[in-house]
Amino acid sequence: MQKSVTEPYLVDALSFTEAEARIIEEMRPFISGEFSVSDIKRVKYTESFFNDSGDRYYRAKLHFITLDEKSGAEKKTSVYMLVQASTLKEAVEIVEAEMKKTMIDYAIVAVTETAIIDVFPYAEKKTIVHQPTGE
Repeated sequence: MQKSVTEPYLVDALSFTEAEARIIEEMRPFISGEFSVSDIKRVKYTESFFNDSGDRYYRAKLHFITLDEKSGAEKKTSVYMLVQASTLKEAVEIVEAEMKKTMIDYAIVAVTETAIIDVFPYAEKKTIVHQPTGE
């Protein structure tokens, strides 16, 4: 019996065309029969934190806090981060641990679980160059 499903995946790509080609290449070994890419949306994550033991993906919204030198007013810049974790609590802990490595003043505004099934980050294809033997 065949079943039609729609699942969201995240692909690191420079264009919609590249995203479609990459997801087809990644999914082909796992799918029997016909499949198609039904929708592509652009999302921007400032940073991604992968954790091999995590089975879910969370979207963390942070405000980076800076001071305007002229007015002295506090300025907040929103950034989004993708976090792989097993629980919401673990996702927050990962963000806090990573942010401790920086000097940026920040506030965690929200952390929500996404529907993303898997992430395919950009990886350079390795080209094998055959060197002629010295015979």
